[in-house]
Amino acid sequence: MALAGCAGDETVSGFVDPTTEFALESISGSPFAARATITFPGAGKVLGEAPCNRWSAAQTATHPAVNIENILSTKRFCPDQALEDQYFDALRAMSRVEATGNVVILSDGSNREMVFRAQK
Repeated sequence: MALAGCAGDETVSGFVDPTTEFALESISGSPFAARATITFPGAGKVLGEAPCNRWSAAQTATHPAVNIENILSTKRFCPDQALEDQYFDALRAMSRVEATGNVVILSDGSNREMVFRAQK
């Protein structure tokens, strides 16, 4: 669902449907055992749900680069806190994005990647 630079937005938000929520399937090939999502609602914005909390962040890198920074989240603690920490650590490390159809893949340029699939 590439929107090819919609309205001059050269960040990943211009290349995916801004209303689509993508759910994390795996990190580096290992299935992710909790619910975590990401959405790219507009230029410079990224938000989602981690296993315990809702979050938002800035993302201003030009596609196909990605730089998720200044993550802000609610502060609820839950039994999946270790998975939430893993999710946020992985997001901060990602530097590239590939968006094709219903799949978004974030990668760090070496061996680590996060695979997200659009929710229906």
